[in-house]
Amino acid sequence: MPSVLVVEDDPVIRAALIEVLTGHGYAVRTAHQGFEALREVTQSPPDIVVLDLGLPDLDGLDVLRMIRGVSRVPVLVATARDDDTEIIRLLNAGADDYMVKPFSGGQLAARLAAVLRRSGPVTDGADRRFVVQVGELRIDPTARTAHLAGRELSLTRREFDLLAYLAAHADQVMSRKRILADVWQQPYLEDQTVDVHLSALRRKLGEKPSDSRYLHTVRGIGIKLVTSPS
Repeated sequence: MPSVLVVEDDPVIRAALIEVLTGHGYAVRTAHQGFEALREVTQSPPDIVVLDLGLPDLDGLDVLRMIRGVSRVPVLVATARDDDTEIIRLLNAGADDYMVKPFSGGQLAARLAAVLRRSGPVTDGADRRFVVQVGELRIDPTARTAHLAGRELSLTRREFDLLAYLAAHADQVMSRKRILADVWQQPYLEDQTVDVHLSALRRKLGEKPSDSRYLHTVRGIGIKLVTSPS
């Protein structure tokens, strides 16, 4: 039985999708926020994701990009945005298909089946682990482990969350405010909160701010994890 993660914040729509997809033979799990969806994808990967874009904590497009940073799981986007520019953005960001609301449950089930056929056979969840490899740095979101040159790093929960987040946005400069909003979910904390955790990560990676291999600070803008460390 294929498993589907439905990411939808509206409880009425969520209940309707559960009923329809269960009736079509899917094992349905749900999430109503972006970060909740990311935890589900990394900790217990489904066979396919149905992603609504209008989420309360993160924009669905950002959730899609973050999923793509750690996982190859097929994603079907459910959106009310039907202009060509938006659809192109979704597909370029990694969506496997999209449906414009409103749509019937039968249409959704048929689209999901088509995406799963294109994606190959469903495998057991234990065989589907998505690892981010950056140079000698290896991050496993499912196991919540990080290794550097084969040595496991001893990270706190928040240090791992920060490292995995930067890896999911590799080579992108992320502002401290956005990191606080996305990782801490508290955008009004002091920027120093990020700096303290960043400093701890650098120590554990054997880096210094003036000589960073992976974690680079762009003065006045933010932080990025580079994929081609020198």
